[in-house]
Amino acid sequence: MRLYSALIISMLVVLPSYAANHTNDSFSKAKKMLERDVYNTHRVTLYCGATFDSKKNITPPEGFETTKYVKRAKKVEWEHVVPAENFGRAFSEWREGHKECVNSKGKSFKGRRCAEKMNTEYRYMQSDMFNLYPAIGAVNALRQNYNFTMLPDVKSDFGSCEMKIDSQKAEPPKEARGRIARTYLYMESNYPKYSMSGQQRQLMSAWDKQYPVNSWECQRATLIAELQGNENEIVKIRCEASGYD
Repeated sequence: MRLYSALIISMLVVLPSYAANHTNDSFSKAKKMLERDVYNTHRVTLYCGATFDSKKNITPPEGFETTKYVKRAKKVEWEHVVPAENFGRAFSEWREGHKECVNSKGKSFKGRRCAEKMNTEYRYMQSDMFNLYPAIGAVNALRQNYNFTMLPDVKSDFGSCEMKIDSQKAEPPKEARGRIARTYLYMESNYPKYSMSGQQRQLMSAWDKQYPVNSWECQRATLIAELQGNENEIVKIRCEASGYD
């Protein structure tokens, strides 16, 4: 009986991971699939609504401006909406390193490089396409790993694009908030290594309700599910309720 109970408990622990990405552990491959098979007919960035072509060249929206990372503003990059560091810190290889994380000069390293080298679970999380969105390179660079919040007294850092960054916090434009929220909720629901703070979860739950899915978000989720082999159940349920299934 004890053995049976232990087996049931172990199954319950393992099952959530199968709702997440477990088919592709290559970040590079994930970006290529997104470019080729998901965004090929919808080349629009998440935060600023900029368009980009097949060579990653950005056409910014009218009035967009930046004084930092000007060269990166010309190219599209793939942004982890839930920053890699925010879930990467849950892995010992990120925090402490590993005996095999040594460079050619014999110097030990840790952080993202070590987690990517040594931990398959981390690689699956890093490569999950539901958490990857196109962004203007300069916006991606300035957002860094900052959590989202409301910044009512802060002006936009990017002219007409209402992306605000201040004091290691970021407030995205209204058009992006629903997609961001459902991405955060998906990552927390499917990866035991990642957990939001209570304040962040409350904000994401509010944005999820306030900013409903649209047809593109639902189409994107369907395309990624076909490529990656798992559903974003958060988005799927919202799409079915809205008639976008």
